[in-house]
Amino acid sequence: MMLVVGLLLTGSMYAAFAPAQAESTDTQAADVEAGRELFLIGCAFCHGQNGEGQYTVNGDQIGPSLVGVGAAAVDFQVGTGRMPMAQPGQQAPRKPESYSDEETAQLAAYVASLAPGPGIPDESDYSLEGLTAEEQEAAIVRGGQIFLTNCTACHNFEGAGGAMPRGGYAPTLRGVEPKYIYEAMLTGPQAMDSFSNGNITPDEKRDVIAYLGSLEESPQYGGFGLGGLGPVAEGLFAWVVGIGALVGFAIWIAAHTTRSSKKKVSA
Repeated sequence: MMLVVGLLLTGSMYAAFAPAQAESTDTQAADVEAGRELFLIGCAFCHGQNGEGQYTVNGDQIGPSLVGVGAAAVDFQVGTGRMPMAQPGQQAPRKPESYSDEETAQLAAYVASLAPGPGIPDESDYSLEGLTAEEQEAAIVRGGQIFLTNCTACHNFEGAGGAMPRGGYAPTLRGVEPKYIYEAMLTGPQAMDSFSNGNITPDEKRDVIAYLGSLEESPQYGGFGLGGLGPVAEGLFAWVVGIGALVGFAIWIAAHTTRSSKKKVSA
C-alpha cells in the first residue's frame, strides 16, 4: 500500500509540474530559432553566421565575436538602437531601434545559446524599491563615491559625457534607462571597460544607478549649466563671450571717441 501511494504521489506531481517545464523549454527553443533567423538576416554579415566574428582579407575586423557576450550585451546594443550599425566605426551612436522588444528578446536568446554570458537584469537588480528612505540616501551616497572614482574620467562628474581618443566619446548618461546603464557596466560596450560582478557587485551597480537618478532631480543652482562639462566649458565661455565682449566694447569706444584736432597757428 505504501508503494502504491508513493507511486500515485510521484505520478501526480510529475503530471502537475512537467508540462509547464516542457512548455518553457519549447518556448526558449522557439525564441532561439526565431532569433537565429533574425541574426542571419541582419547581423551575420558583420558577426558571422555563427557569431564567430568577421574579418576582411586584410585582417581588419568588421564585427567582433559574440560568443560569450551574453543576452545582456544584445539587449543593450539592439535595445538602444546601436545595432545594427549603418557602417563599421569607432563608435556606435544611439539611434531609433530597428527591432521590436520581442525580436530583441529573440536575438538575445540566440546569442545567449552560443555560450554562457551575462543575462538581462531584472528590475529588482537596479531598483531601490523596498528600501527605507535612509537606506536609499545611503545607497545614493555610496553610488556617488563609486561613480566619482571609476566613471568621471570619461562620463564627467555629472554624467554628461565627454570626448575620447581616436574618434570615440563617452555618451551622456542623462535620461538613459536604468536597465541599460546596468547592462553597460556589466558588458562594457565599445570603448567602455566592463565591470563584472567581481569588480563592482550588483548592489554597487544599483547604487551607481541610484546616484545617476538623483542627478536628474538635482536643481542647477548656478543657472545655465553649460552641459555640466565642468571648468573646460566654463573657461571657454569666459574667453569667447566674456573677453570677446570686452574687446568688442573697447573697439566700439575707440571708434566713437571724439578726437581733438590742433588748430594751425598763423604766423
